[in-house]
Amino acid sequence: MSNQKLFNVAVVGATGAVGEQIIRLLEERNFPIQELKLLSSARSAGVKLTFRGQPVIVQEATPNSFNGVEIALFSAGGDVSKALIPHAVEAGAICIDNTSAYRMDPDTPLVVPEVNVDKINEHRGIIANPNCSTIQMVAALKPLYDRYGISKIIVSTYQAVSGAGAKAINEMLRQSKEVLEGKASNPDILPVGSLPVKHQIAFNAIPQIDKFHDNGFTNEEMKMILETKKIMGDDAIEVTATCVRIPVVYGHSESVYVELKEDFDIEEVKSLMASAPGIVLADNPAEQVYPLATDAAGKLETFVGRVRRDLSNPRAVNMWIVSDNLLKGAAWNAVQIAEYIAIEQ
Repeated sequence: MSNQKLFNVAVVGATGAVGEQIIRLLEERNFPIQELKLLSSARSAGVKLTFRGQPVIVQEATPNSFNGVEIALFSAGGDVSKALIPHAVEAGAICIDNTSAYRMDPDTPLVVPEVNVDKINEHRGIIANPNCSTIQMVAALKPLYDRYGISKIIVSTYQAVSGAGAKAINEMLRQSKEVLEGKASNPDILPVGSLPVKHQIAFNAIPQIDKFHDNGFTNEEMKMILETKKIMGDDAIEVTATCVRIPVVYGHSESVYVELKEDFDIEEVKSLMASAPGIVLADNPAEQVYPLATDAAGKLETFVGRVRRDLSNPRAVNMWIVSDNLLKGAAWNAVQIAEYIAIEQ
């Protein structure tokens, strides 16, 4: 990208876990940046970060922060995106939003580059980054959708605590130590929801991520259901999800059952996914080779294994999908979109 024009780039939420990964990736990928503006809440303003060996002072994000900014990557929460993105768009920036604020807006493309990169060109100043658990699933299933069609998806997730932020990581580590020492553990972070009730995450599995809807599904589960249909461009796909928080720091894991519309050869299914962009097939049960969150952590790819034909439905496939939720599930997907924009301009 060295011959590309240089861009004025802003990262909103620069001091957060995803923001830090975005900054690291922009540097590692040698993104064509003229000026980098790092923005955050007033509480974090004044913090000094380093980019390409130079100190950059974090500034408070305000409606007036985007003069001259051409690409703005947002990862500071939905309320911040709703408040500031209209001002950024008005100032001329293309906004890539990591929150749920605009995902289901019919005028906003919801993009996973390996799946629907063509949608980027339909933006009206805003491009939405999907939910982390949705991204890795649709990236893995896209080659099967293109080849056979998909009629139904049943997914159960096993999601890392980093998806709930640094405080959740610290709570899990603290609780683990307390439980091992035989001390009482007092949870105060998870599950994140509308009720004050909290549960121990250490040595446990919590079948709730985000608030419950009246239909009995959580917000996280509804995100997966609705976002999958939008990204695939197919409202006829039946999707159901159960999302679970487990005591893993980085890397979401998913058990996925997918019904295809046509007959298939299981080896062809594996070959299609192995050759798909961003997908690594780790599937050798005889040698106990399958995706693990500990192996996926810190990597940009999505890993797929345990690929097998369902025993009760000959047109269904079962698989195990794992990816780093802060990278492909958030920061890397956003930077991929930014790279596409930079190449196109």
